[in-house]
Amino acid sequence: MNVTKFLQVVLVLSMLPLAAFAEGDENEWNATLKNQYFAGKTITEGNDVIELEAPYRAEDPALVPLKIVSKIPQTQDAYIKKILVLVDKNPFPFVGEFILTPDSGKADLAMRIRVNTYSYIRAIAELNDGRLVMTKKFVKASGGCSAPIGADLDASLKRLGKMKFRFDGGVKMAEPNLVQLMISHPNITGMQMDQMTRFVKKSHFIEQLKVTFNGKPVLTAKTDIAISSDPNFRFYFVPPSAGVLKAEISDTSCESPIARDACAKGSTYSETFEVK
Repeated sequence: MNVTKFLQVVLVLSMLPLAAFAEGDENEWNATLKNQYFAGKTITEGNDVIELEAPYRAEDPALVPLKIVSKIPQTQDAYIKKILVLVDKNPFPFVGEFILTPDSGKADLAMRIRVNTYSYIRAIAELNDGRLVMTKKFVKASGGCSAPIGADLDASLKRLGKMKFRFDGGVKMAEPNLVQLMISHPNITGMQMDQMTRFVKKSHFIEQLKVTFNGKPVLTAKTDIAISSDPNFRFYFVPPSAGVLKAEISDTSCESPIARDACAKGSTYSETFEVK
């Protein structure tokens, strides 16, 4: 073996433990996030209640598809009432907190998120009896929160707040329906450079989402900068009769992408859909 090949082999072997360590690194969760969100509480880890689906290596770190699949039905006696989503190593790990009801029928959720570096993504479900169950996925991605804003920011701002509902397969009464909610919003992280001006734009993102049917909550969420631009949420709900499905969002602007102590309340937008 010549010197060049020997050095190449040594380099590859030396990187293997680092790669393994990166995938097994849960320091952020154990040292900070667990106590920050669940101090003193017991969390069971497994895929019996919910399971995460995400690519091991993301094609686009600013548009990482994430799907939460529930393994139990939503009934009045037993249901998932809340799901918290975190990305351990994002500058601001909080992705969103989603509040569900038995009227969801299924507690499945899907969205696109930003992942800034190799990290675990976690979904922690809280059941109506208080139990906490966590599932996780390791995703290889880099630069999702700082990916440059596209050249069409002005066009994006002109359609800001526009929303559209879509039902896959039409509406079926008294059973879980998969609903897609598409929102026009750039969801600026505060870490992105405008391709035209070359300036870093201040964060401007959707903070609250509320979906109701005839005034009754279907899905309520608090979200942050890790949700991708032009958010796209998929969820279920059971329409007991004809009525009006309504989505309301409100956004905010913050001086820092990683702090929430200096934020300015933005605007509120709404859209309705008549379920027949």
